[in-house]
Amino acid sequence: MAQHNELGFKGEAIAKQYLEKLGYEILDENWVHGKSEIDLIAYFKKQIIFVEVKTRSSVSFGLPEDFVSLAKQKQMDLAANEYIELMSHQGEIRFDIVSVLFDKQNNYTIKHIEDAFWPS
Repeated sequence: MAQHNELGFKGEAIAKQYLEKLGYEILDENWVHGKSEIDLIAYFKKQIIFVEVKTRSSVSFGLPEDFVSLAKQKQMDLAANEYIELMSHQGEIRFDIVSVLFDKQNNYTIKHIEDAFWPS
């Protein structure tokens, strides 16, 4: 497996554990609809939260959260709409980003951006 894939999986596991410690219930991981994938789908305070996890080992090219493009946001919105329909969810939703940044000593910092975007 490519090193960047391993880093991504590691970041997703860290993000999942982080959210669970905050009281989020993880409903799905790596949920796919068509060409879209949502890393984590959680439930918290009667909201379904669609989470994009971005993991990096350097900020040389920008912060991890900077890599959630408009195209990615639109793809997440399409997948989220399908998920909401399948689950017959009538409540609120939101889109979050969890960024995981590793340093050279393999320590990491987590940044949780709630309501990070709202696809149009």
